[in-house]
Amino acid sequence: MTPNQVTAARVVAAFAAVALFTLFDNALTADFVAVLLTIAAIALDGVDGYLARTRGLATPLGAQLDILGDRVVENLFFTFFAVSGLVSLWVPVLFFVRGTLTDFLRNLAARTGRTGFGSKSMLETWWGRGLVASRASRAAYAVLKCVCFSYLGLLLPVSHMPEGWLLASTQHSLYVTAQAIVGATVIFCLIRAVPVVWEGRRYLTSPAKTCSVAVWEVTR
Repeated sequence: MTPNQVTAARVVAAFAAVALFTLFDNALTADFVAVLLTIAAIALDGVDGYLARTRGLATPLGAQLDILGDRVVENLFFTFFAVSGLVSLWVPVLFFVRGTLTDFLRNLAARTGRTGFGSKSMLETWWGRGLVASRASRAAYAVLKCVCFSYLGLLLPVSHMPEGWLLASTQHSLYVTAQAIVGATVIFCLIRAVPVVWEGRRYLTSPAKTCSVAVWEVTR
């Protein structure tokens, strides 16, 4: 499979997971399969990048499709869980605004030849690359999202249980844990956005300079 096909596969897996969560209320088998698809949708995020690097298939289009896949998966799951009442509506709104802003800055940078996660990345500072592009940061973020979406998915049957089937203290503990995981995911998401906004600001304030840099890089 090509990296772009893997990106498309993880988006399909995410939609299939949400469909199973939605269509089969209180069906443990469906929820289990949905969790497996959720894990696959997150895990494949690393596979497409690995294929692109090892097979020499990395392209600016592929980098943009990878980011688009991330946005679709994140917004899909958080919107679904917000509609289900497991997370605040502000969580998907926050992710949407954050994604729109960072992708806008990345698109401006791409016009100057700065794209992807390699030497041509828009992130030039060591701390920016460490927070956003390093394997440790990307792996930690992927694990957080995987745990978050899987836990919320497994919590769905609990939210549908008749009152009294589960001890109030136990149910409260489950929901508190869910909010803690969601909160950690949101905070880490915002932290990873800081370098993109900080280093991307130059593409807003100095369009003439960035354009001249792009011309110089193309012609040198």
